[in-house]
Amino acid sequence: KLFIFTFIITIIVPAVRICYIIWCFLCVISLSAEAQKGKYFEKNVRFPEKVTLEEKVEMAARLVPTKQQLAWQQLELTAFIHFGINTFTGKERGDGKEFPVMFNPIALDAEQWVKALKAGGLKSVVLTAKHYDGFCLWPTKTTRHAVTASPWKNGKGDVVRELKKACDRNGMKFGIYLSLLDRNISYCGDSPRYNEFFVKQLTELLTEYGKIDEIWLDGTNEIGIDGKKQEYDWELILKTIHKLQPNAVTAFYGDDIRWSGNESAGGREAEWSSVALVPGCYPDAIKRNEEMRLSVFSRDLGGKEIIDRATELFWYPSEVSVSIRPSWFYHEREDSKVKSLSELVKVYFQSVGCNSSLLLNVSPDKRGVLCETDVTRLKEFGEYLEKMYAKDFVSRWARAWTARKGESKEYTLGKGCTINTILLQEDISRGQRVESFTVEGLVNGTWQVLGKGGTIGYKRLLRIPDIAVETIRITINDCRKEANISRVGAFLAPKI
Repeated sequence: KLFIFTFIITIIVPAVRICYIIWCFLCVISLSAEAQKGKYFEKNVRFPEKVTLEEKVEMAARLVPTKQQLAWQQLELTAFIHFGINTFTGKERGDGKEFPVMFNPIALDAEQWVKALKAGGLKSVVLTAKHYDGFCLWPTKTTRHAVTASPWKNGKGDVVRELKKACDRNGMKFGIYLSLLDRNISYCGDSPRYNEFFVKQLTELLTEYGKIDEIWLDGTNEIGIDGKKQEYDWELILKTIHKLQPNAVTAFYGDDIRWSGNESAGGREAEWSSVALVPGCYPDAIKRNEEMRLSVFSRDLGGKEIIDRATELFWYPSEVSVSIRPSWFYHEREDSKVKSLSELVKVYFQSVGCNSSLLLNVSPDKRGVLCETDVTRLKEFGEYLEKMYAKDFVSRWARAWTARKGESKEYTLGKGCTINTILLQEDISRGQRVESFTVEGLVNGTWQVLGKGGTIGYKRLLRIPDIAVETIRITINDCRKEANISRVGAFLAPKI
């Protein structure tokens, strides 16, 4: 019996083991095929030749952001700080001929800036380390047109460092704006020489101040020496950024964040993050966009008509830049023209509420502090948002859901609930897919349409008149594949 048992085990076990190995191999093949079929495309997707519109749309639905882009969009609110030699000359765009001795913010207080911004609900700060005039707010080794030639702190000051330290102390993320254009440099237009100069400045900023979260690349291709147009070495610039600050996102001329196309916070009804617009730092971007008849000003950048004639798409989300004052730099004459709370709230709904992030500019005065009017308005804005989101009438236990075209989901709010704001969010880590939706409310036993919209994306907010509803119903009228709705909310925003 023992011999027979041993013989059977000797024969069977290897056979079972082989079968198990074969089964695992087949599972891997199956899973691999399934993963390939439904895989995501991070940041960019190129369409194969001879592909149908239906197939393109299906691929577009699987275009997703990088983890850095996703983290950036979750911030929602970023501050822009325009400060420099223009603050003292009264100009908006300097000519590079300013005298550095004019720069002397004797009471500069970066801590005050950050605390005021934080009170306004902002999560990150981007500083104009150098604007078009070429004046540098850090002690650069590349030029004398900088704080080192100013009387401020006897030429030993560093605005970039002071603001970075203040951000670190207060838990704010930090970014730098570095103008591509430099009107102080005589050899702008001598492309190789100027690119080397620019990368040196970029390297200083990305190596001497710790972690940088956002890099804003702004400026125009003005005609330089001998009538030559400055051509930027984007491959070198982006390579430098990715090497020195691999977790930073690049904006405007970068390929992570797209300028919305205006400075008045006018959002699109259909604001796609997956767009056919080619980032300006890519080879032949201008030509390719012209062939597509697209620009940052186009009303539609990612709809089906655009996809139909596109060869590739980019995850390139929108950032709305707007100033709290009429100008970007501080001018005393505008102290009475700071945006009202009502205007700021409108800006918020047209930017964050329309699948964009808001880049709100504030400008320190000649003393180096934010004007009291600006500080007060920021505080009011932050308090308004805090009150608006304080009570969500949709239960926090409401689960995310996956909707196909035409499907609906109801959310019970309870009796006596008055709302005026509806929030919708997609799980954009799995793509942006909703093309249109309808929100209805059950009022006295009858369903009424409360609002309609196009895209949702990371966040969509609908403002409606105050209304008492017992239940709301969300219908996804049209979408790509199936929509992944991560959150629905209902709020009563305070009156202004």
